[in-house]
Amino acid sequence: MKHTKCIMRAFVTASAVCAAAAIAFHSSRTATAAGDETKGGKFVFGVIAKSQSNPVFQAALKGAQAAAKALSKDGVEITIDWRTPNEEDAQKQADNIEKLVNAGANGVAMSCSDASKVTKAINAAVEKGVPVMCFDSDAPQSKRFAYFGVDDEQTGARVMEELVKALGGQKGRIVVLAGNQTAPNLQARVRGVITKAAAMGFTIDSTKDVFYHKETPQDAAQKVEEVQNNNPEIVGWAMVGGWPLFTDALLKWEPGKVKIVAVDALPAQLPYVEKGVAQMLLAQPVFDWGYKSTEMLLAKAQGKGVSDRNICELIPVTKDNLKDWAKKLKNWGFEVNPKFLE
Repeated sequence: MKHTKCIMRAFVTASAVCAAAAIAFHSSRTATAAGDETKGGKFVFGVIAKSQSNPVFQAALKGAQAAAKALSKDGVEITIDWRTPNEEDAQKQADNIEKLVNAGANGVAMSCSDASKVTKAINAAVEKGVPVMCFDSDAPQSKRFAYFGVDDEQTGARVMEELVKALGGQKGRIVVLAGNQTAPNLQARVRGVITKAAAMGFTIDSTKDVFYHKETPQDAAQKVEEVQNNNPEIVGWAMVGGWPLFTDALLKWEPGKVKIVAVDALPAQLPYVEKGVAQMLLAQPVFDWGYKSTEMLLAKAQGKGVSDRNICELIPVTKDNLKDWAKKLKNWGFEVNPKFLE
């Protein structure tokens, strides 16, 4: 009997110690996360973008790092833990959420390659006391606390609207460059393009006129050239992402013969506007994906209110405002060809 009592007593004691340790760990995370605005604190925020190879996410990293530096004051110290796969891989994103939680991160911001594959990991993180928000590509059915980015259906509609304006009554086939077929933000943009096209009297067949591809500049450029060469009747490209314009592959195209309106306007893409190969770039505030996400994670960690849906506007970039946009990119810390600043 004594032996049994000892075992029970030891079990209860061990259980109490484990429970106390769990409470202490949670309290420690909560105390750091909840913070004290006057005393500050150390915060580690994980950032998980879609892929290292996509330049827009390198811009988001620059923004997160700039915000961490700017907000690290008055006793607050912020570290960015960048956990982005080399290439798009939703399962790796989910795994990285778990790794960040286990490493003691105070919050996570991510752009979802496939919402269905990361929602469970997001919910698990939140249940363990680590807030998660999305930028660029959302997981709206998850327990994430906020989204920051464009309205994707409206973005697709805007691409189509501007492309029709650029065509100026020219007739012919319009096609869509659509990136990763499982990315929820790109699916929404394609819907926006198709819906707006129908409203403007154009028909875009989702099975024949929408082209998906691996989201690297080289793969995208190869896809565009292949499709255009095989279908010379194409007069317009609605690019819901500007992937091929990060290469110089299409700069050899005759300016204006095939009209292009694309999302994003980073330094490598500006020659397309300068030369008239692209009639308009619709810039997303990709630097702010990282900057604003870091601000929102800090606000959440400090117990401040954060809006759950934060929609930012697209910025049209044409020859008329190319210089002003180039200056903005430089102010964001990008290297910009001096000729665009003169």
